[in-house]
Amino acid sequence: MNARWHLLLVAAATLIGIVPAAALAQTPSSYLVLKGGYYSPSKDFNLDNVHFNTKNGFVVGGALGHYFLPYLALELECGYLESKTSSSTAGADSKLKVYPVIATGKILLPAGPLEPYGEFGIGAYIIDIDVSGTPSNFNGSTRGAFGYHAGGGVNINLGQVVFIGAEGRYLWVKRSYGGEDIKLDGFTLTGNLGFRF
Repeated sequence: MNARWHLLLVAAATLIGIVPAAALAQTPSSYLVLKGGYYSPSKDFNLDNVHFNTKNGFVVGGALGHYFLPYLALELECGYLESKTSSSTAGADSKLKVYPVIATGKILLPAGPLEPYGEFGIGAYIIDIDVSGTPSNFNGSTRGAFGYHAGGGVNINLGQVVFIGAEGRYLWVKRSYGGEDIKLDGFTLTGNLGFRF
């Protein structure tokens, strides 16, 4: 968005009372947020005619964000997801390691120290799967995939610079291995620590 359009949007929002001019002047417009928490896959999968049951894992990551308006922000994020699986077949197991690089748009509702938001985004997911105990064991089979996510959360402002928060998100990601679709669909729930600048 060029500077002229940005100024027009800010002026229009200020005139209709949505955005207090003082808030625009006082709050830093960029931020860094660190995230960590829980990843719960919602889909089992089959590989080499072996059924794998997914187990809960973890997620960590970080994002750089920018407020274009007090109620509109964009984040660029990278991170790491991990989940292990097991099978009723003796000795068969696998580990999914996923490196997401994603962009997320956020619509926020500033309300004093609270800042609830909804989000939607897209991104690239680098997927590494290690499998043992099947007819064609393989390790370090890395593939890329595109996916979507949506969710929401809340930030709690501890001042003009520091905030904490919680975020829930659902992922839709699929990749084929040996003709079998492996879905990484699932929930993440993170605690967040952010710094505005």
